[in-house]
Amino acid sequence: MRFKCLILDHDDTVVDSTKTIHYPAFLEALRQMRPDHFVTLQEYFELNFDPGFLAYCEHVLGFTSQELDREYGIWQSFVEKRVPTAYPGIREIIERQKALGGYVCVISHSVRDKILRDYEKNHLPEPDLIYGWELPREQRKPSVFAIEDIMARLHVQRADILVVDDLKPGYDMARDAGVRFAAAQWAYHVPGILGFMRDKADYCFTSVDDLATFLRREDN
Repeated sequence: MRFKCLILDHDDTVVDSTKTIHYPAFLEALRQMRPDHFVTLQEYFELNFDPGFLAYCEHVLGFTSQELDREYGIWQSFVEKRVPTAYPGIREIIERQKALGGYVCVISHSVRDKILRDYEKNHLPEPDLIYGWELPREQRKPSVFAIEDIMARLHVQRADILVVDDLKPGYDMARDAGVRFAAAQWAYHVPGILGFMRDKADYCFTSVDDLATFLRREDN
């Protein structure tokens, strides 16, 4: 197969979660800590894209370390109570990859135990390796740490890897690691993000079916 290792983002790539979990959680955090501040759903996608959620909280909202901990607690309370739905067709992609003897790994800003829960609740095959928010900050995406660790542990080369992600931190990570990057643009249609991905990504897909078709073609 062309890509022995698929590295999948989680939120808005495998599961439809921002609209139902992460954005409402952020609005609740704003209500409690920055009641004079509001962002629309499109603005929330844009700030996650660039400069990234943590940078936005620190440098735009000016959250202190205590406020970041509080925001994290609010977010986790929402994540604990709500299970996102996997996109139709994602399970078949993962099943096919594994049936062909390939690997499926996850590099995400969600936490490992909730990623595993989402996979189980959506009847998805368990990933081979997961790297989530529980990592030290310097090892989280967009750091190349997780990709390099995957290469070492699974004995795969850079040419064997395809990263599938919807946001710029995933693109930056893949670029810096020297691996191929596919933009997952089926969760939302924000012109600025789509334009960036069409210009910069190796591949850009606006539906899960398009990604599945591409992988079938590449694997034959």
